[in-house]
Amino acid sequence: MEKFSIQNIQKIQSLKSELEYEKASSLFLRLRVLVQEDKSYEAIRNHLRELIKDYEQGNWSDEDQISNNQIKESELAESLVQAENEFYHKRKELIRKKLKETGLNQDDLAKILGHRKGYMSELINGLRPFSKEDLVVINRLFKIKFEDLIPAFIKQDRATHIKKTLESLSTNNIKLTIQDFDVQMV
Repeated sequence: MEKFSIQNIQKIQSLKSELEYEKASSLFLRLRVLVQEDKSYEAIRNHLRELIKDYEQGNWSDEDQISNNQIKESELAESLVQAENEFYHKRKELIRKKLKETGLNQDDLAKILGHRKGYMSELINGLRPFSKEDLVVINRLFKIKFEDLIPAFIKQDRATHIKKTLESLSTNNIKLTIQDFDVQMV
C-alpha cells in the first residue's frame, strides 16, 4: 500500500527523505481544498503540517549545513512529485471529460464501482490508489488507454535495484534510455 495514500498518513512518524518531504508538502496543499468540503481531513492535514515542520527544522534550518547534494536531491524530488501530480491531474480530467460525455457524474461512477462518494473523490484526486479492477472497469466503460490510467512511476529503491542488477549481468542485451529508470522514479 502506498505510504502517502490518505489512509496511511497518520501512521507516518517522520519524513525520511526529500522525496517524502515533497510528497507530504504536495498532499498538504491538495488537502486544503478538501478540508473546506469535509472537516475529517483536517486531522490528516495537521499531521502533515507537523511532519513537514519537523523535517524542515531537521534538514533545512541551518543554511551553513545545506549541501549541493541536498539541493540537487530536493530539486529531483520536486520534479518527480510534479510529474506525479501532473499525471493524476490529467487522469482526473480525462475521467471527468468521459463522465460528462456519457451523461454521468462522479456519484454515478462511485455507484458503478461500488464505492461511496467520498472514497470516489479520494480516488479521482489521487489521494488513494485505484484498484486494478477499478481501472479495468474505467478503461472498458470510457475507452481511456491504460497508460493514461495507470501511473508508470517506479519507486526509487526498486529502480536503483534494477539498474544495478542489469549492470551486473554478463549477458544483458537491454538498452535503457537515461529516463527509463531515473526521471520516472517515484
